[in-house]
This record gives sequence, structure tokens and C-alpha cells, in this order.
Amino acid sequence: MLLQRVLTAVLLVAVLVPALLATHPLPFAALTLLMLAAAGWEWARLNGWSGARAIALGAAVALTCGAGWWAGWAAAAPVWLWWLAVLAWVAGGAIALRGGPTAWPHLPQAMRLVLGWLILCVAWLALAAAKQRGVGFVLSALCVVWAADIAAYFGGRRFGRRKLAPSISPGKSWEGVWSGMLGVAVLAVAWLAAESAWPALGPSVFSSVLAAAGPVGLVAAVVCLCGLSVVGDLLESLAKRAVGAKDSSRLLPGHGGVLDRVDALLPVLPAVMALAVG
Repeated sequence: MLLQRVLTAVLLVAVLVPALLATHPLPFAALTLLMLAAAGWEWARLNGWSGARAIALGAAVALTCGAGWWAGWAAAAPVWLWWLAVLAWVAGGAIALRGGPTAWPHLPQAMRLVLGWLILCVAWLALAAAKQRGVGFVLSALCVVWAADIAAYFGGRRFGRRKLAPSISPGKSWEGVWSGMLGVAVLAVAWLAAESAWPALGPSVFSSVLAAAGPVGLVAAVVCLCGLSVVGDLLESLAKRAVGAKDSSRLLPGHGGVLDRVDALLPVLPAVMALAVG
């Protein structure tokens, strides 16, 4: 299993890094669109569709995102789209998590499928828009989630006492959440220092928020982004637990599915764009 995880991670890095560093936005957009379309297929399977119908949802994600790219929304989407997505995540996430795994299957299937389609499309548009703001910006957005996840894992293992959502994800604790926030705060300070020393890195999420909202705004942004990453993770865990699935699929040997790797990013990406552009 460990060898599978390592080999898959190496392959993903080998494909993702050249696309991320490419001067033209199309390679990164195409690669991430393929990944989010696969996540659409996984979401359909977690919510009762299989076979051609599940593939159709993945195709719908790809076509909708492609239409957004053609319309120029990857470069200049309206600001209200990002804020609407953030509000929907806060309100909808709270309702879904309160209901828990037992309530999830009782929601209309069409609602759950459309919800996944919208979440994935908006997240991809935000990711494509972040890339167009520069490599430093999109990489710092990704690192927010990665740092929060890593710090929460180790902080939760060491200090975890109070369960966060035992019916959805028994391994998560409030201490892990606080550790994740601390980890992102440390990342923000380190990134700002590196950005100041090497301006060639380009603007990051952290410097953009700092310039717009000051130090207090940056602290609030770190807290909010970490909170949203937890909501994204828990929502996917809820959908899996409702159907008794361990992973969203086996597309990534040793890692599970695409949704298992991007769940926390889905609410964070539109939030990053909302904070960056106003």
C-alpha cells in the first residue's frame, strides 16, 4: 500500500508541476478539468448513479466548466459568484452536517447531484482564475489546504481529545482544527517573508489579503479558510458514510479517489478568490 501511495504521488507531481509552471494557462486548466470531471463521476456514484449516468455527470462538469472558460469566467468571473459560493458553503454545509449521514440519503437525489455539479464547476472556475493570477497565488491557495490538513493530522494525533463530528469522521478533533489553523498561520508568515525576499514569487493569497484587509483581516481569513476546508472534508465524508464507502473511488491507487484528495479544496478555492478580488 505504501509503495502504491508513493508511486501515485510521484506520478501526480510529475504531471501537475509542469502544468502549474506552464506560462500558458491552458495545460493547467485542462489537467484540473479532467480531475474535476472524474470527481463528478465519483460524486454521482456516491449518490446513486452508476454506469453511463455517472459518466454523464462527469461530462456535464467538464462541459459546464468549458463553457465558463469560453465565456471568459476563468479570467474575470463576477465577484458575486465567489461570495455566493462562500455563503452557500457556510449555510448549506451547516445544514448538511447537522443532519449527518442518516439525513443525507433522504434529500432528493436530484438535489444532491445538482449540488455536486455546482460545487465542482465553481471550484474549477476558481482554480483556473487563481492560476491566471500567477503561480505564487494558486500555489499558496493549494498550500493553505495542504498545511491545514498536515497540521491537523499531527495536532489531532498528539492533542486530540474532543471529537469534532464523531458520526461523520470519528478521527477528527477540535484540537486538530486549532492545530490546522496554527499551521496555516505559520505558513502565512513564512510565505510573506519569502515573498518579500524573492519578489519573483509573485503575489500570494496571503499578500493579497494583507494588502486589502491588513493583519487582522489576514488572521480572520486564515481562520475562515481553515474552517471551510474542514467543512469540505466533512461533507465528502458524510456522503461516503451515508452509503458505507471508504473511498470515493479507486482512481488513485493507494489514495482512493479524486474527491478524497480535493474535498477540502472545493470550498476554499472560491473563498480565496472572494478574498482576493473583493
